[in-house]
Amino acid sequence: MRSKLISLLTAICLFLPCLSLAACKKEPPLEKFSAYSFDYFDTVTTVTGYAEDKEAFDEVANGILAELKEYHRLFTIYHRFEGLENLCTVNELVDGAHRTVKVDERIIDLLLYAKEMYDLTGGHLNIAMGSVLSIWHDYRTEGMNDPISAKLPPMEALRAAAEHTDIEKLVIDEENGTVTITDPKMKLDVGAIAKGYAVERVAQSLEQKDITGYVINVGGNVRTVGAKPDGAGWTVGIENPLDNGEDYLGYLTLSGESLVTSGSYQRYYLVNGERYHHIIHPDTLMPAEGFVSVSILTKHSGKGDALSTALFCMSLEEGQALIESLPDTEAQWVLPDGTIYNSSGWNTYTTEP
Repeated sequence: MRSKLISLLTAICLFLPCLSLAACKKEPPLEKFSAYSFDYFDTVTTVTGYAEDKEAFDEVANGILAELKEYHRLFTIYHRFEGLENLCTVNELVDGAHRTVKVDERIIDLLLYAKEMYDLTGGHLNIAMGSVLSIWHDYRTEGMNDPISAKLPPMEALRAAAEHTDIEKLVIDEENGTVTITDPKMKLDVGAIAKGYAVERVAQSLEQKDITGYVINVGGNVRTVGAKPDGAGWTVGIENPLDNGEDYLGYLTLSGESLVTSGSYQRYYLVNGERYHHIIHPDTLMPAEGFVSVSILTKHSGKGDALSTALFCMSLEEGQALIESLPDTEAQWVLPDGTIYNSSGWNTYTTEP
C-alpha cells in the first residue's frame, strides 16, 4: 500500500510541472493585416484585421470581399449580369411597363429596410427618387467628362421626374419574393443606403461566426467588428471637409459600431465655377444646402448610411431632434463656415489619434 502511495505521489509530482508549463504557455501574438479592392460599389474597400498569420487573415478577408461582391451585383442599378435579376433589371421597362420580378431575398430585405428608413426620416431618404437622381447623374457625368460644356439639368425636367417618386408605387411581395414598380416612369436608386446596408450584413455574418477584431471600410462606410485583440477600440478618423490644411476633424473610438459620413465635398461637378454635389434635396430637387458634411455613429451601418443622407437634407433643428430620439445613435454636423455641432453623446466616443 505504501509503495502504491509513493508511486501515486511521484506521478502527481511529475505531472504538475506539465500542468504548470501548459498554463504558462502563451498563444502566438496576432498580427495586423489589410486587404484592398476597387471592384465593389464604385469605391475603395479596405478590410483590416488581426490574425495568427496572413493565410488565416486572407481566408476571412476573401470571404468578406466575396460577400460584398454578391451584394454589389444584387444592388447595382447600372449593370446587368447574365442570369441574375437585380435592381437594374427591376428598373427596366418591357413594352413600356415594369415587370414583376422575382428577386433574391437580400433585395427584398434591402427594400423593406429602405421603406423603414423612409418612414423614420419623414421621406428625406427616398429610394424612389431614381427618376430625378438619374437626370442629375447624367448631367454630372457629362460635366465631369467635359467641364467646359457642363450645365445644370432643366428644372422643368426635374419637376416632371419628381411626379414619379411615390415610394408606395414600389410593391414588395414577401411571400412570393417579387418586386413590382407600378409607375412606369419611376426608378429606384439605392445609392444612399445600399453600401452601408451591405457592409452591415457582411459584418453581421462575421459576428455570427464569432469572428472579431476586424474593420470593414467601403468608401468611408466604416463598420468595426468587435474590438482589437487587446480589448482596445479602433481609432477612426473623421475626414475634414474644410479646406484648412487639416486632414481630420477628430477621432472616435469604436468597438462594434459604424461611422458613416455624407459630404458635399466628395462627388460634385462645376458649372460656371460653382460646385454642385450629389446629395439632392427631395423638395428643392437641387443639391442640399446647409452642411458640408454629416457624420452618423450608430450600430447599424445601413441606418448610418440612410441617416447621413437624410440629415443632410434636413434643417439642423430637425436633424438634432431625430438623432436625440434614437437610441445608440450620434451625429456631427459641419457647416460651410466651419461651425461644428455634435449630438449629446458624441463626445463619449471622441479620442486622441
